Amino acid sequence: MQIKNAAFLPDSIKQFDYNLFAKINGRWHNSFFDVFFPFIREPTVWVPLYFFLVVFITTNFKIKGWIWVLFFLINVTLSDYVSSTLIKDNFMRLRPCRDPFLAENIRFLVAYCPVSSSFTSSHAVNHFAAAMFIFTTFKKAISSKWAVLFLWAAAISYAQVYVGVHFPFDIFCGAIVGVILGYIPAKVFNSKFGLEMPK
Repeated sequence: MQIKNAAFLPDSIKQFDYNLFAKINGRWHNSFFDVFFPFIREPTVWVPLYFFLVVFITTNFKIKGWIWVLFFLINVTLSDYVSSTLIKDNFMRLRPCRDPFLAENIRFLVAYCPVSSSFTSSHAVNHFAAAMFIFTTFKKAISSKWAVLFLWAAAISYAQVYVGVHFPFDIFCGAIVGVILGYIPAKVFNSKFGLEMPK
């Protein structure tokens, strides 16, 4: 079986990726997941979470809280630019939902299949970057339990494979890129400002 898509990837990785995608998208499914995963990947679902973060951080940390919001916005902008522009424009890969190799077997569970490159997943980059930034800036001043956000990012990223818009390797690489991009602004913020809970 010859796979010509994504020339920058070794055939062994592409083959493994196709096989794992077939399991996640085509075999490991049920009626609950068919509703749950398309739902959680929608950006508007998480608006209340972002609103809560802004209110929580600015109420408890005042000026530093607003600086945190600024750094968080920088984090979001940076992660989206790197994934959606720098990487996608230079590493073209057909998405599963546009790959003729999968046309007869794919379970496509959302309304639209983007034409942009599948590599890397911007959902994975953006959400892992957000999780890393929040965790790194919150863990000492507030609680290390914010590490639960990595599960949040992982679930949303897994959903991208489940619904048929990304391959697992797109998610894996996106998560790595996201963690790096989230750590950089968080480290700068902690070194220059840092959060301290009011006594």
